[in-house]
Amino acid sequence: MEIILLQALIAVVLISMISLVGVFTLWINKTRLAGILFIIVAFGTGTFFSAAFFHILPEAIEMMGAGALTYVLAGIILFFFIERFIQWHHCHKLPAGQTCDVKSYTYMNLIGDAVHNFIDGAIIMAAFLTSVPIGIVVAIAIALHEIPQEISDFGILVHGGFGRTKALLYNLLSGLVAVVGAVVMYMFAGFTEASIPILLAIGAGGFIYIAASDLIPEMHREIGTKKILLQFIFLLLGIFLIWFLVGTLPHV
Repeated sequence: MEIILLQALIAVVLISMISLVGVFTLWINKTRLAGILFIIVAFGTGTFFSAAFFHILPEAIEMMGAGALTYVLAGIILFFFIERFIQWHHCHKLPAGQTCDVKSYTYMNLIGDAVHNFIDGAIIMAAFLTSVPIGIVVAIAIALHEIPQEISDFGILVHGGFGRTKALLYNLLSGLVAVVGAVVMYMFAGFTEASIPILLAIGAGGFIYIAASDLIPEMHREIGTKKILLQFIFLLLGIFLIWFLVGTLPHV
């Protein structure tokens, strides 16, 4: 059993390292990076919507039926209150007319991603406890899902005001929450399995809230025709890519 635990944790840690995908931007100058961030935000918006509607929500409904929709709504409301608290905590002491350097949706993104990663870690551990071959297949499938998602997450953090090094560190810490999910699943398998559909539904609500309430308004800030067209293309690309991966990779 200890060998299975070690194998699963190795898989989870390797997948968590995908969160460092933004390291390549350290060699891109700030002007050029600023010129592509609006595209990454559009792509991220697409992946958030697609992950919620084509991947996370269907999984939750399959596991607990239409009752999952209640938890989706609860997730949307929960993330709204979390965002309002973050805005109050970070910004209420600022002088009149001064705005926060870091936008609240960066923290919302980290929270939503951490919930998602916790669930991924738990699912990978459950798969390894079933059998090692199944665990490997599930880990590969989740890893392929994570690549576009982590690119989006990093771009959103930088666009929201994080420095690149800080964004890499926070994205990595969020990714390592998957290790916590794996360990919790290993120690409390029965309880964790029962809570996964609820967490999935709440996570879907969080993704929908972040995309609709925070990222789309950010996209509306761009007014140039060329930029709007590129936003539309990359929004659809983000939606299509997750939809394609969900449809072609093994069901997890």
